[in-house]
Amino acid sequence: MDKLEEFHYFTTPVYAIRKPEFLPSVRAVTKEYLAKSAEKPCKKNKNPATLMTSDFSGEPSINEFVQYVSQTAWNILDSQGYDMEHLVTYFMEMWTQEHNAGSGIDQHVHGHGAAISAFYFLDVPENSNQLIIYDPRPAKVITNLPLKDMSQLTPGSVMATFKPEEGTLYFTPSWLPHSFTRNSNKTKPMRFVHMNLNVSPAAKSKEPKPEVEII
Repeated sequence: MDKLEEFHYFTTPVYAIRKPEFLPSVRAVTKEYLAKSAEKPCKKNKNPATLMTSDFSGEPSINEFVQYVSQTAWNILDSQGYDMEHLVTYFMEMWTQEHNAGSGIDQHVHGHGAAISAFYFLDVPENSNQLIIYDPRPAKVITNLPLKDMSQLTPGSVMATFKPEEGTLYFTPSWLPHSFTRNSNKTKPMRFVHMNLNVSPAAKSKEPKPEVEII
């Protein structure tokens, strides 16, 4: 019997890791910045059920979290085959989103040079928002065939849904289309930190070259 060889290329990687140890410090900064946002709502946010903070990636109290996310983003890009030897990752933005009853986010991507997007989930009540990623290949999306079972993840699927847990950190390519479903919990908000990172050339060392003896 003939055996059909199967190859998979151009995959879409999504990474997740449980890091609950960062919850206390990141929640504390979030609480402070959400209070400021409530006093002065973000101009780009037109939905009163959604509250977004300003950038807080420079806060000293979450320095360990910032360093962990940045280093992990670097490791991911390096593992994907990119030449990262002379590059460093840096935060373009880091902000908390609070989604109250009925609040969600439509499908979108992150451009402006972003390489990695990350999500750190702080408060995830029952029946709240879920993360959805979408097939990023436009040629396949346009020509897609009907699926046997939409509830099953197969090579023909056009989306995948993740149910977040508090303390879980996700990383995705910034070019990956994603959205968040509406929060169906009528009393408790869902909160997560959204981050976009880019890369830049590493600073050259200013240390003098060691003296060597020429023989």
